Amino acid sequence: MIRKTITIVGIMATMLPLMLVAQNKIGFVQSDRIRAEYEEFKDAEAQLQLEYRQVNAQYNKMVVELDSIKQAFDTQRLMSSPDWRKEKEAEIAGREKTIQNFQVTMVGPEGELYRRQAQLEFDILSKVKRAVDKVAAAKSIDFIIDGSVALLYGNPTHDLTDDVLFELRKYNVSVEKDSDNEK
Repeated sequence: MIRKTITIVGIMATMLPLMLVAQNKIGFVQSDRIRAEYEEFKDAEAQLQLEYRQVNAQYNKMVVELDSIKQAFDTQRLMSSPDWRKEKEAEIAGREKTIQNFQVTMVGPEGELYRRQAQLEFDILSKVKRAVDKVAAAKSIDFIIDGSVALLYGNPTHDLTDDVLFELRKYNVSVEKDSDNEK
């Protein structure tokens, strides 16, 4: 009797998780494909590249100006007065500090470009999350996994990437129509 009860409990303990998993609907999306095909990701990346090039050009200009001041100082140092040398050394030191501050405020880990990139990514990922939530609700899916991260194989019937991209594009079209109607 005890042996029979233990066997039944063991079988139930094995079968219960299988029954619970069998009732859940699971899908996956390929986030790398969404990143490659969703226009807003491409636009944000192009915008960030443009801003980076502008900052880089401004930085290069500052460095070239500093180099020309240093060269002029080196050629005139021996023939100039000590006061003029101190003045130029202070100017050079000030410009070097300005360049360092520029680097930190624009490109550093807490710089303007980093914050801009984080904000753009947050905005886009919020839209992607909203689209994933809508697809999950519409198809009664319990779990959606990012297939780009760790999925070794996924049955194509469970791939929801196209649905999420459709939802994202549909959202962009409705936003564009709203902005056109306001004009």
